[in-house]
Amino acid sequence: MPDAPAISIQGVTKCFGDVTAVDNLDLEVPQGSLIGFLGPNGAGKSTTIRMIMSIIYPDHGKVSVLGRTALDAKDQIGYLPEERGLYRRMRVRAFLRYVGRLKGMDPSDADHAASSWLELLELPEALGRRCEELSKGQQQKIQFVATILHDPKLIVLDEPFSGLDPINAALISNVIERLHKEGRTIVFSTHVLHQAEQLCDRIFLINQGIKLLDDDIETIRSRYRQHIVVVERDCTGDLDHIEGTRVALDTDDPRRVELHVDEHVDLRHIMRQAIEWPEVKSVSIRQPLLEDIFGQLVGSEAMS
Repeated sequence: MPDAPAISIQGVTKCFGDVTAVDNLDLEVPQGSLIGFLGPNGAGKSTTIRMIMSIIYPDHGKVSVLGRTALDAKDQIGYLPEERGLYRRMRVRAFLRYVGRLKGMDPSDADHAASSWLELLELPEALGRRCEELSKGQQQKIQFVATILHDPKLIVLDEPFSGLDPINAALISNVIERLHKEGRTIVFSTHVLHQAEQLCDRIFLINQGIKLLDDDIETIRSRYRQHIVVVERDCTGDLDHIEGTRVALDTDDPRRVELHVDEHVDLRHIMRQAIEWPEVKSVSIRQPLLEDIFGQLVGSEAMS
């Protein structure tokens, strides 16, 4: 008999007054998967995560976590909420030891795990400092360690990269990849689409509380396959419209233009017309990124 899903959401709806935050939502997260939970602001991501964690309850439908409720399975779950919080005057070692005790860890095991993870995250010197003495990014790394300290089976991360610089975001990404390879089930919400594309084997996208995508990365790419013609020029300025395409200008380099080609349009014909534009240096083709696909589904402005 196959393992039960790590998370199962069946027909879940949650309203706040007249606002439907989550609308008849279904989701299964297979054990051992690394799933990116994506959507624009107000899509219902955090509401769904809070229902998964039994912080709030659905008006309709059923949520199960590791075959139980999150409260019953709490020692096997690591949760990093969107709202960060530390005991600011506690020293980091004491704080992580306390978190470990709440999860059933022996103090010496908690100390050992804390030292190991902080070494990996390039923050070993923080153990003896008070939480309030750390920078915002350092505090976030401490909270991440608190989330994984007890070696949880399921890890739920709400915007884990928010506020991190690229170097520290890469460190967190490396740890997430390591935990996934060790067999942990990981769910994280994020606005950083390229990180989701690099890390995840599965994507779940909602907008206005409604599921739009729920599949593995390669299936999504195949389903929304679209040719994108990239034109590099030596000048800027207005361009003749090419029928069957949508123009996307590069805000960082106005000399670079992308033509999103409609389905069933002859790609060679589009490229021949693009070459006739003034001062064209090169014309090439690239496959769509998740950002392109999500832009089609929810609008590029909403995902930014």
